[in-house]
Amino acid sequence: MSAELSKLPTPDKAEHNAYFPSAYSLSQFTQPKSDLNDTEYEKPYAGNKKILVICTDERYLPLENDTLFSTGNHPVETLLPLYHLHQAGFNFDVATLSGQMVKFEFWAMPEQDEAVVGFLNRSLPLFRSPLKLSEVVKALNPHSDYAGIFIPGGHGALIGLPESQAVADAIRWTLANDRHLISICHGPAAFISLDKGDNPLQGYAIAAFPDAIDKQTPDIGYMPGHLTWYFGEKLEALGLKLINDDIKGTVHKDRKVLTGDSPFAANALGKLAAETLLKAHGE
Repeated sequence: MSAELSKLPTPDKAEHNAYFPSAYSLSQFTQPKSDLNDTEYEKPYAGNKKILVICTDERYLPLENDTLFSTGNHPVETLLPLYHLHQAGFNFDVATLSGQMVKFEFWAMPEQDEAVVGFLNRSLPLFRSPLKLSEVVKALNPHSDYAGIFIPGGHGALIGLPESQAVADAIRWTLANDRHLISICHGPAAFISLDKGDNPLQGYAIAAFPDAIDKQTPDIGYMPGHLTWYFGEKLEALGLKLINDDIKGTVHKDRKVLTGDSPFAANALGKLAAETLLKAHGE
């Protein structure tokens, strides 16, 4: 009989009072191989439009009990949608708030997935030396060569992005200029940046990680404590509708906003984004 996996969060020795998810929670929410599939596109895009990927440059999320959750961007939620978009012919730029390197939750990396690992390795220079978002935003105009913006998930999206004026400006530019906005899981927390001034997302329906599940995950040691605030509540207060209360891989399209609920939705969101952008920019 195999030993029962621990539900105690695993210490991150790089920082005081910081923790990775427990062995048990990783067994429930991560896999050595992703469900990446159906990535061949008969007529890939051949133009110069790209995707702007807004990632987190933060590692540690403070929690209610003064512990730190060792987080970042979720690799499956980041890489699977980008793999589809790249296969469909769309290159991408990566930006963070500071211009410092992207932080990943590498404890969630599907290490046995050669396609995903290979794609990360080829893309690593973009994640290690990203653009500074405020400088990208400053240069945006109606003719900028971005077909859309992608904001990946992972709890790292809760740090900085919801308060960022540059994030708000990027989202407003996207919707005002008929581009696509793509996000997954905790990524829509970035939409809270629209709380100052006009909110072009008011009335939109999205899929995202439910607050109710965030409130449950400390019980199995996924996080070492409870969050100090919940992004779903804030989005609903801003006039958005969250369509899911579970994480079954739901994806949703509302006009030019494409969203997914969790890593279980990453492949489907990538497929939806690739097909939608190909239809919008087909020659």
